[in-house]
Amino acid sequence: MKTSPIHVIGGGLAGSEAAWQIAEAGVPVILHEMRPVRGTDAHQTDHLAELVCSNSFRADDWTGNAVGLLHAEMRRMGSIIMACADACQVPAGGALAVDRDGFAQAVTARLEDHPLVTIARAEVAGLPPADWDSVIVATGPLTSPALSDAILSLTGEDELSFFDAIAPIVHLDSIDMGVAWRQSRYDKEGPGGDASAYINCPMDKAQYEAFIDALLAGPKAEFKDWEHVPYFDGCLPIEVMAERGRETLRHGPMKPVGLTNEHDPQTKAWAVVQLRQDNALGTLWNMVGFQTKLKHSAQTEVFRTIPGLEKAVFARLGGLHRNTFLNSPALLDGALRLKADPRLRFAGQVTGVEGYVESAAVGLLAGRFAAAERLGLPVVIPPATTALGALIGHITGGHLDAGKGSFQPMNINYGLIPPLDPPKHGADGKRLPHKERGRAKKRLMGERALADLDTWIAA
Repeated sequence: MKTSPIHVIGGGLAGSEAAWQIAEAGVPVILHEMRPVRGTDAHQTDHLAELVCSNSFRADDWTGNAVGLLHAEMRRMGSIIMACADACQVPAGGALAVDRDGFAQAVTARLEDHPLVTIARAEVAGLPPADWDSVIVATGPLTSPALSDAILSLTGEDELSFFDAIAPIVHLDSIDMGVAWRQSRYDKEGPGGDASAYINCPMDKAQYEAFIDALLAGPKAEFKDWEHVPYFDGCLPIEVMAERGRETLRHGPMKPVGLTNEHDPQTKAWAVVQLRQDNALGTLWNMVGFQTKLKHSAQTEVFRTIPGLEKAVFARLGGLHRNTFLNSPALLDGALRLKADPRLRFAGQVTGVEGYVESAAVGLLAGRFAAAERLGLPVVIPPATTALGALIGHITGGHLDAGKGSFQPMNINYGLIPPLDPPKHGADGKRLPHKERGRAKKRLMGERALADLDTWIAA
C-alpha cells in the first residue's frame, strides 16, 4: 500500500528538520511554506531554514555546555540542520556560527533533492483540512494571524504572543580596526580553531554613560494595541535592558572581561561591544546582543557613537517582530500532539522553546514521532537524562505553574536535566576546587546523556 504523506506546515528550522526526519524514515512528506507567496516582517528570502536573527548556534562544547550537548545529540540522529551548519561554519570562538545565506541555501537544496519531500509554496490559512490526518505545525515565531486565530479558537487560549528583536549587521570595511581589534573572549578557540573570532570595540566609562543616555533617549518603535504583549527575556532589546539599570549592559552583552585591547594593553575597557562574523566571506558582522526597537534613524546615530563604528555602514538595521508560542504543558501531550485535536503535532519555537537549535531539535523529535506513528511503530520519548528528552519534558509537563499561564520559552540548560552528584576528588585523590567540580559534573552529565541516547536510538 502507498503510504499517505505527512504534512509539515512551516519551512523554518523546525519544519525543515521535521520534514527531513520523516523522509529519512521512508515516509513521504509535504512541506508547506508560504514564502514567497506571502512574506513576513522578518524574512529576507524564500529559502527554507532562513535565520532571521543571529547567525550563531551558540556553544559547541558538549562537555561543558547544554546547547553543545544538544548539538552532539542531534548530530547522532542525522540532523539536517546540524549537518548544514557544520558545512557552512564561520569563525565564532567557542560557538558554532554559520554563513547565513549559505546555510539556508544548503538546507533548501537538500530538501528539494530528497525524493520523498514535496515542497508546496502556499499559505495554509487557518487549521489544516480535515483529511490531513497527520500534520506537524512548525510555523514558529512568525505564525500567520489566520493560523494563530484558529489555534486560539481551538484551544480556548487568550494569548499566543510575545515580542522578539533583531540585531544590526555591519559591513566589515566600515569598521575602524585602528580602534577595534580581533579577539575571542579569554582567547577561546572555537570549532574552527580560531581564537580571534570576534571584533571588539572598547568604551571608557564616559563613552559608556553617554551611550546609555542616547539609548534611553532615542525614539522607539511603538505598537499601541500590542503593548501588553511581553518580551522574551532571552532576547531583550538593549534599550529595555538599559531601562532595567545603567549597569545591566555592562554585565551582559557589553561585559569587558576576558579581553585585552591590542592597541592599549594597559588600559582596561569599561565596556566592550562585540561583533561576530555573519557570512563566509567575512564581509558582514553581527552586533552581538544588540537586538533593538530603536527607530532606524536613531540606530545609525546612536550606534555610530561606539568607538570603531563611527563610520559604520549597516547591511541591516535592527527591528522588532511578534513571536508566537503555545502554553504547551497544558495543551500538548508527551508526543507533542495537541490534546484538543491529536492529528496535529507542534514543533519549534511555537511549542515554547527558544533558540535555533532547540527549535530544530523539537522538529527532529516531532518528525520522528509522526513517522513512527505512520509506520505503526511505538512512539518512545528520549530519556529525560538527554538534552532532547529534557526539552520535551519542559514543554509538555515540566512547568509547575503551566495552568496559571506563567509558562515561558526557555533555552536548553542543565537545570532541565536530572542532576548528578559532582566528583569531590580528582584522580590524584586531592579534593577538587568548586569550579573544577562543576566542570566535571557537566562532563559526566554529557557522557550519561550520550550513552543513554545511544541506547534509545538502538532500541
